[in-house]
Amino acid sequence: MIEVKKHGIILEQSSLDFENEGVLNPAVIREGDFVHMFYRAVSKSNYSSIGYCRLMGPLEVEERMKKPLLSPEFDFESHGMEDPRIVKIEDLYYLTYTAYDGVNALGALATSKNLIDFKKLGIIVPQIEYKEFDELTDLNEPTDEKYYRYNQHNTILEKEGLKVLLWDKDVIFFPRKINGKFCFLHRIKPEIQIVTGIESLEDLTEEFWHNYLMNFKENILFSPSHDHEISYAGGGCPPIETESGWLIIYHGVHSSSVTYIYAACAALFDLESPQKEIARLPYPLFKPEEIWELKGDVNNVCFPTGTAVFDDTLYVYYGAADERIGCASMSLSQLLKEILLYRIN
Repeated sequence: MIEVKKHGIILEQSSLDFENEGVLNPAVIREGDFVHMFYRAVSKSNYSSIGYCRLMGPLEVEERMKKPLLSPEFDFESHGMEDPRIVKIEDLYYLTYTAYDGVNALGALATSKNLIDFKKLGIIVPQIEYKEFDELTDLNEPTDEKYYRYNQHNTILEKEGLKVLLWDKDVIFFPRKINGKFCFLHRIKPEIQIVTGIESLEDLTEEFWHNYLMNFKENILFSPSHDHEISYAGGGCPPIETESGWLIIYHGVHSSSVTYIYAACAALFDLESPQKEIARLPYPLFKPEEIWELKGDVNNVCFPTGTAVFDDTLYVYYGAADERIGCASMSLSQLLKEILLYRIN
């Protein structure tokens, strides 16, 4: 098994109004000696915005803003901006997040050239009801019953004056174009899906998503298969390009007798055909063990959302028990060597 070192709590809630209920699930990007962290900041009544801090090296918080960097402005995000991820493609930063209006949680995008000024581009995933999703995808096999269980919202069609839509979260871009085109992950429970071959973000039209869902099974990146992820899997950190393939740190969930347990997991995908899985760890990369991971707003959670590489050390930043931010590290080369022991035949 790969040796993982946990470095403890990197960031906790403060007394400031915008983050006095918790900080969690950060987007992370390294620039030189600095690590920029864009984290979910939670205020009372579970309203979320995006806070910012800068780390010197991988672990030392050097600067922390006393107000949100990004706050809800539009109806589609009126109840919160949650769980950001960030990559840089060419000369532009792409920050994705979950926009929550109090009823629906959907993947949205903002871009920036300087990590200070962001332009919100709105929701980029399909905005449809479960019934339409079910009709388009025609999921009739027994293994697909989970889609109904996780997404039909107890058959409620409207809540608080809003239509109840299919939740589509964990939108995460690959950090470069593949064959000259955008590629990103997203998650409709219980599996992780992939979008490839996008010339321009303007191509993500209603017609595009209609055709995409008509061929839904072809766009499933992978399904839960091991005990630690058997309930469902979801996106974690942006893919890391290595000589062995795209390293993807994701979250896997399984249920105990009393609760769900969220763990960090790892898999490897082909560099030029990212739909092709090369290998997957059959055990969690790391899981809740410390008291601050086991007890919090949501118990038993290690939710990875960002990474930074220093020399051969991979630092994984994660939300712990939905209240604070932790960091774990490991040898990147050793991790790749370990994953490749479990190739997919």
